[in-house]
Amino acid sequence: MGSALLPDLGTQIVIPVCAVIGIVFSLFQWYLVSGVKVSSERGAISPSSNKNDKNGYGDCLIEEEEGINDQNVVAKCADIQNAISEGATSFLFTEYQYVGIFMIAFAILIFLFLGSVEGFSTSSQPCTYNKEKRCKPALATAIFSTVSFLLGAITSVISGFLGMKIATYANARTTLEARKGVGKAFIVAFRSGAVMGFLLAANGLLVLYITINLFKLYYGDDWEGLFEAITGYGLGGSSMALFGRVGGGIYTKAADVGADLVGKVERNIPEDDPRNPAVIADNVGDNVGDIAGMGSDLFGSYAESSCAALVVASISSFGIDHDFTAICYPLLISSMGILVCLITTLFATDFFEIKAVKEIEPALKNQLIISTAIMTVGIAIVTWTCLPSSFTIFNFGTQKVVKNWQLFLCVAVGLWAGLIIGFVTEYYTSNAYSPVQDVADSCRTGAATNVIFGLALGYKSVIIPIFAIAIAIFVSFTFAAMYGIAVAALGMLSTIATGLAIDAYGPISDNAGGIAEMAGMSHRIRERTDALDAAGNTTAAIGKGFAIGSAALVSLALFGAFVSRAGISTVDVLTPQVFIGLIVGAMLPYWFSAMTMKSVGSAALKMVEEVRRQFNTIPGLMEGLAKPDYATCVKISTDASIKEMIPPGALVMLTPLIVGIFFGVETLSGVLAGALVSGVQIAISASNTGGAWDNAKKYIEAGASEHARTLGPKGSEPHKAAVIGDTIGDPLKDTSGPSLNILIKLMAVESLVFAPFFATHGGLLFKIF
Repeated sequence: MGSALLPDLGTQIVIPVCAVIGIVFSLFQWYLVSGVKVSSERGAISPSSNKNDKNGYGDCLIEEEEGINDQNVVAKCADIQNAISEGATSFLFTEYQYVGIFMIAFAILIFLFLGSVEGFSTSSQPCTYNKEKRCKPALATAIFSTVSFLLGAITSVISGFLGMKIATYANARTTLEARKGVGKAFIVAFRSGAVMGFLLAANGLLVLYITINLFKLYYGDDWEGLFEAITGYGLGGSSMALFGRVGGGIYTKAADVGADLVGKVERNIPEDDPRNPAVIADNVGDNVGDIAGMGSDLFGSYAESSCAALVVASISSFGIDHDFTAICYPLLISSMGILVCLITTLFATDFFEIKAVKEIEPALKNQLIISTAIMTVGIAIVTWTCLPSSFTIFNFGTQKVVKNWQLFLCVAVGLWAGLIIGFVTEYYTSNAYSPVQDVADSCRTGAATNVIFGLALGYKSVIIPIFAIAIAIFVSFTFAAMYGIAVAALGMLSTIATGLAIDAYGPISDNAGGIAEMAGMSHRIRERTDALDAAGNTTAAIGKGFAIGSAALVSLALFGAFVSRAGISTVDVLTPQVFIGLIVGAMLPYWFSAMTMKSVGSAALKMVEEVRRQFNTIPGLMEGLAKPDYATCVKISTDASIKEMIPPGALVMLTPLIVGIFFGVETLSGVLAGALVSGVQIAISASNTGGAWDNAKKYIEAGASEHARTLGPKGSEPHKAAVIGDTIGDPLKDTSGPSLNILIKLMAVESLVFAPFFATHGGLLFKIF
């Protein structure tokens, strides 16, 4: 069937080199950001030479604003940045202590379950798909799956933590650069986002590549066993992402809702006003939820889509012929993605200059278009150099002949479907378009009509993304069965570095606006940071759209791998075992959403009571003569989120185990299908509804058009109605919605990892009856 142009040695060199280039580029971007100094002392030493200073607090930043150098304002910015960074670090360390206990317990569970498949035997066994060959024992799969689970979990945790540290390092720097102009501030925020994007993409690729090569030393020619063990990497990444997303989401929204309800609605003070006791907790939440949570989430998607593609390929001609270059095709796509995103980033930071507020959003949108266009060419290059002209792919018991141009189309359709989802999300959540303006206009008659219009918008916004996902599934499955769907998901995630840079830009800009408000900077500076934030709010919604779309494709690919690994030839929805799984699976996203939204409500209730108490009992607080107790509000958010993240996490992690053990693989396949179908719809509508309400509020506050000015100003009745809508939407767009894509991915990858155990020992109830 021919051979690839790129030899195996070339593959061994190209993948790690591209990963290292990504890491070096991210460090270079960080170096450029660190050139902006934060301190009130002239001539302070640089961050590179001042090793003992924490969070950039000891660095120096003196930039002039129209010849005026206000040392007091700069010192305030440094103080606020330090408080936010310390709060975020403290929360993540607390969260990781709990998550670490879970990680060890679940690793033991993986070893015990998978080791018991063959009674902890150390003798080789017949291969699943070729009984004439002998493969490594099940005990080896148990050990190596456990190791890869731990590696994926640790990488996910590190990805989230590094993203948070970079964001808290950059927020005050973005604020202070805004004194020079909106273009300078944009570059700092975007470069900081790029640091996170490239570090995460490159680290994920490098760790996975090294793991495969180390495991290969033991497995040798048993590639089926090797890549089955590698699936633990995706499980580890997604399980940590679940707790990061849920815990961080509850934290940020408890603080945000508390700050908005008391500060803006009751006391009629601006957002991020330093008199508001919940304001620091709110800014901390942006980093632990939208930065650390999103980082872990997209890392999990990348790890799972790579694992799904590798598992399916290992039992096809790539695995049978031991064609290392061809089987590493998913990793080579990701390697090309790093190089493409590197070029794309330069368009935002070096090739073009932002000179006006209206240029910010187009610059961010152009990042998506440019990266997609260049990546299409990159996919073609990788496909024609790394794949033979034709090959066979495993397709539910048969081998399907696939041409390399067909696989190129599979990856490309996933890539372009992601772009379509991104732009549809932008259309429904940006206040530059009529859907959000209609929601804002509905505030004239109060909060009730605002809520009705917002819900309708969210439901309607599901239509085009679902068609895009459906077309991607049809094309990719027609050409290359489940392998096609797996690489389509990888295509959607191939520009993950650019996607994360755009996504991280949003919370960094949001924090910059908060710091400007709290430091008492001029109205002109706050207008610039508000403009950055408004564009970032839309890009954050686009990032969530990408995450949800890729999750749908990833979970379907994992579902296919699970069905193959569990030995199910067909999934018949008319059988009672499958149908009960289907309706229960469709219910799970609703149960999960109910738990996460109620958790936000409970935590927000405590926050509202505390903020009210401080306003009522601290003399001079409302007049700005006394300082609020920020630490108590930070503690309320931390305690509530740690406590409340456990039940939703347990629901997701235990469901596949309970169903697989007691009801068997057929019922579990129904649960996975049901959760996928309903979870994607709810996730898209929840994220877009919340995003629309948020930007409707910002539309009224900005007053940039004649229509917007008729609804304002801040404090008007329409504005109060918009704030209520935004408050309802907060847990939808930042907690429940984004967490649902992890639910559908995590259940699918967990089922795949435990498939051998379920196939051998599962279905206890049906065996009894």
